[in-house]
Amino acid sequence: MKGFARLPALLEGARRSKFRLWLLNLLLGRLIPFNRPHGIRVLAIDQDQVQTAAPYRRRNHNHLRGIHACCIATVAEFSSGLLFLSRLNPSRYRLIMAKLEIDYRYQAKGAIVATSRLSDAELKERVLKPLATSDRVLTTLATEVHDQQGNLVAVAQVTWQIKPWDKVRTGVA
Repeated sequence: MKGFARLPALLEGARRSKFRLWLLNLLLGRLIPFNRPHGIRVLAIDQDQVQTAAPYRRRNHNHLRGIHACCIATVAEFSSGLLFLSRLNPSRYRLIMAKLEIDYRYQAKGAIVATSRLSDAELKERVLKPLATSDRVLTTLATEVHDQQGNLVAVAQVTWQIKPWDKVRTGVA
């Protein structure tokens, strides 16, 4: 897909430069309008890990003045998806969330950070090898969400469907 052609270079730049990370957050805020009013941003991108965050502010609160469950889910999904986009060529593969399960463990009363990890071996075994013989693959990635004090707020299991763009058929059946 043409719109994603520059994403690999932007992600690589964000790994090496705070300015490029700031620029990536600015662009993602425009490309993903849902995340912008919630202040969701990328904290760090490494080869096998992505961290995203949401601030503690009124727009992200639930009725108990903690971080809303939907905000926690969004930060976890964003972290997981961005990790896959940073490891796979988004011009070659389409990534779409198929399922999201969350185990909420602690009420966050401050900013939250979501961390997703995927090693080279896991990527090869769970995604690249199956795609060599199949049109699509479903893979689940765990993402942990912590508060500022290090408390485990939630664990999200995000299942992604990954498919080569040339196998995508978008039509009504």
